[in-house]
Amino acid sequence: MATSRRGLLIGGAVVALGTIGYLNAPHARPHKPRKAGAVDYAGAQWVAASSANWRMADRPDDYAVDRVVIHVVQGSFDSALKTFEDPENEAAAHYVVRKDGHIAQTVREMDVAFHSGNRKYNERSVGIEHEGFVEEASSFTAAMYASSARLTAAICARYRISVDRTHIIGHVEVPGTDHTDPGPHWDWPRYISLVGAAGRA
Repeated sequence: MATSRRGLLIGGAVVALGTIGYLNAPHARPHKPRKAGAVDYAGAQWVAASSANWRMADRPDDYAVDRVVIHVVQGSFDSALKTFEDPENEAAAHYVVRKDGHIAQTVREMDVAFHSGNRKYNERSVGIEHEGFVEEASSFTAAMYASSARLTAAICARYRISVDRTHIIGHVEVPGTDHTDPGPHWDWPRYISLVGAAGRA
């Protein structure tokens, strides 16, 4: 995944600048305690994003979480993790899903990841990246769909998010975006059905 694309995709610099007042606010209360390496989704691999690529928060206490945003990396699983570890990119999603279904978490769900290019949507959503390319249908494997759907179902249960296309959206649907992921080959009916089934299970 090219750094230039990711910079455009997220608009992280704009988001970061917009948070300076919050971070320096004298009335800002202490944040919830963090445990190094802790994950919000059992079985996920912890790969910490650079602190430049997300903002500490106490969601859902300070920001209600009511969306899951689906992304496609335009590259490999490893390239996504390297991008999120690089402070110069000012970009990260909460999770990255590999083609074989393996999941890495890079930002805690309580915190605001710079993933959508829209500050309000960053504050209200959990972002999930998927290995692959929007123009390649083969990117989206059965293992990836199933694993990602279980993750999204767990997020929806945790925050009482409705399992529908109003609340589970693609990056392309975030207001102000100029990007197309997850693209025309992402099978939304299949995915929403899988999320619903995982939630019921």
